[in-house]
This record gives sequence, structure tokens and C-alpha cells, in this order.
Amino acid sequence: MRLRVVIVENRELVAARLKAKLEILDHDVVALAKDGWQALTSIDKLAPDLILMDFRLPGMDGIQAARTILTQRAVPIILLTAYSGADLARRAREAGIMAFLKEPVDAGQLRATIEAAMARFAELEAVHQEVTNLKEAWETRKSVEQAKTALVRWLRLSEGEAFRDLQKRSRNTNGNLEEIASTISTVDKFLLRKLGGVLSLEIIVSAIRRGLESRAARSPAAISVEGASRVTPGEGALPVLREPR
Repeated sequence: MRLRVVIVENRELVAARLKAKLEILDHDVVALAKDGWQALTSIDKLAPDLILMDFRLPGMDGIQAARTILTQRAVPIILLTAYSGADLARRAREAGIMAFLKEPVDAGQLRATIEAAMARFAELEAVHQEVTNLKEAWETRKSVEQAKTALVRWLRLSEGEAFRDLQKRSRNTNGNLEEIASTISTVDKFLLRKLGGVLSLEIIVSAIRRGLESRAARSPAAISVEGASRVTPGEGALPVLREPR
């Protein structure tokens, strides 16, 4: 898919190289911005499909700029950075950034990161169909990301397969994505904390399925885990997810 891209980068040589790589990948660079404020103006006028944003910008940094942009418009943002670390990753996730791109950038890495960012943004759009408020949609996406991580870990699915699995479970139980994601995340935390992640895959799958099947129809997001002390690896006994009274 041909995308209209805004590059936010104050280093002219880096911006030119990114532009050339994007054009090789058959995308159109519709604007080059040097800081967050220029980006806001360009994005408001041009409504791009994607933003490539450097972390180190004059004035506000790339994460602050992304947060400001995303309060006004839903658009996938990729953060360019030479750095890494838990705090940076946390701030980026909380701001709503779709993906990281480590510098220096090569065309193959750029292509793969764009594909991942657009796939995650499509998931956000699906969530947005259920939750019309943009802020609530971002919050729901966080729950969905946690649940996807759990499904990837325990059921060995790809990210795309995990999201489709969440959608299928949502349809089959007449719930919504946030409710399903919350249930799966609760089971995931239980398995990691109480059982040390040493169960067989068969028991893990059963635990997740039973947790979903026992989700109460009235307020499924509010659940508690019981029976943790009675479950040991290899037993077949599983935690029961019940709605608190």
C-alpha cells in the first residue's frame, strides 16, 4: 500500500536519507518538519497516513510531540531513536506510538517496521469502532496489547493471529475487546505470578479458555482469581475466574 508520510527530523541529511528510502519503498513523503510544532501544522493540513518522528527534536521531544498530535488525530507514528531502555519504551507506549525504528536505518528494517506499525494501527481502528472516544480507544488498545502478548507467549501465535483470536473470542462470547483482553491479562498474570510459568501448554490453554468461558455477562471486566494455592504443575486443576460479590 502506498502511504503518504510526514518526516519529523531536524537533521537535514538524516531526513533526506529517510525520504530516499521511503521513495524506494514506493511511499510519498508529503512534508518534512523540523520540530513538533511544524509537524502539527503539516499533519493538520495534509492528514498523512504515517509519521516518522525523531526522538531528539528541538523544543519538545518526539514522544511529547506524538502525544500532542494524537490528542487531535489518530495516525500511526514510528519513533526514530538511537537509544533504547525501559523508560523510553514505557513513555512511547503511553503516548500511543506504534513502533520504534533504531538508527541507523536500512530499507529492509524500515519496510518491516512500517508494516508492523500499520498493522497495529489497524487494530486500534478496530478498537475505535467499539469505543468512539479516542482516549478510551487508546486505553483499550493498551489492554489489547497486554492480552496479545499473553497469547503470543502461551499459545505461540503471531501478533496478527493473536489479535484475530481476540476478535473471534469477542464475537463468540458477545463481549467486547476490552473485556476479553482484561480477562486474558488476568489469567496471564495469575499464571506468571502464582505458578511461575512452568505449566504445560495444554494446561495453559485450558486455563485461558476456562477463564473466558466463565466470564460473567453483566460485568465481565471485574473478576478475581481463586484457588491459586491449590493448583500445582501437572495436576489438571485450574484456577476459577469468578465475578466478585
